[in-house]
Amino acid sequence: MEKRSGSGGSQIFENLGTILRKCIFSVLSVGPIPNHIAFIMDGNRRFAKKQNLIEGAGHKVGYLALMSMLRYSYELGVKYVTIYAFSIENFKRRPEEVQSVMDLMQEKIEQLINEESILNHFGVRVYFIGNLKLLSAPVRLAAERAMLVTACNSKAVLSICVAYTSTNEIMHAVEESCVKKWDEIRELNASGVDCGLTKLEGYEKGEAQDLINLTDIEKHLYMAVAPDPDILIRTSGETRLSNFLLWQSQYCYLYSPSVLWPEIGFWHLLWAVLNFQRNHFYLEKKKKQL
Repeated sequence: MEKRSGSGGSQIFENLGTILRKCIFSVLSVGPIPNHIAFIMDGNRRFAKKQNLIEGAGHKVGYLALMSMLRYSYELGVKYVTIYAFSIENFKRRPEEVQSVMDLMQEKIEQLINEESILNHFGVRVYFIGNLKLLSAPVRLAAERAMLVTACNSKAVLSICVAYTSTNEIMHAVEESCVKKWDEIRELNASGVDCGLTKLEGYEKGEAQDLINLTDIEKHLYMAVAPDPDILIRTSGETRLSNFLLWQSQYCYLYSPSVLWPEIGFWHLLWAVLNFQRNHFYLEKKKKQL
């Protein structure tokens, strides 16, 4: 009986929270709503140490914080959310720590594709962004399965950056652009068409300076699946981007609350959106000056 009473009280509290958020979001919607919010989830290990928890427990609590942030973001009407889950640099940590994070990641990916998960509730399509070849086979297969299962969802998008850094993303995009351009040149050579691309000696004279342009590179970026972020939130009070979305974050609003990632809550997201709205005109003006 006590269990039922506790469960009922918890449900009532949750419903009240949902109603309160709807009221606040309806007021926020009078101003510009961000289309894309990105998160650097910093502070899981420090949270575990601060709370005297066992190693890895901070990441588990951090996952719960992530679920809350996703719910709040999609309730607000944000279509794109991107999270920095695991950097290529993180592979340099102790092997047992890396393995622990990989195991947790596999477990949580499988939870995400559950029929009753937040992804299906909000119609979210998942992309795993980064050099996925660096992941262990079980994690990579779980990621591929999640992308396949959610491929028909079209209301919102969640991009999960794993085995990712911006420098790797840019290098990959340049390499792919070069490969594609050379393939086009070979096709022209095979067809006997001379469009000014087939004379290799011309490259030395600067004739090829526009063969690969900005648009070509942007099409091959891992993050081509989403527009540039409007807000980038990094917890722990850190203002570094840590090699995350360097290409895409030129004109987004940066917010660095002092809380550790597992401690982030609704009011932090609300404050980020309010400040984005306050700076929106200035940011849009800067974009138009490009």
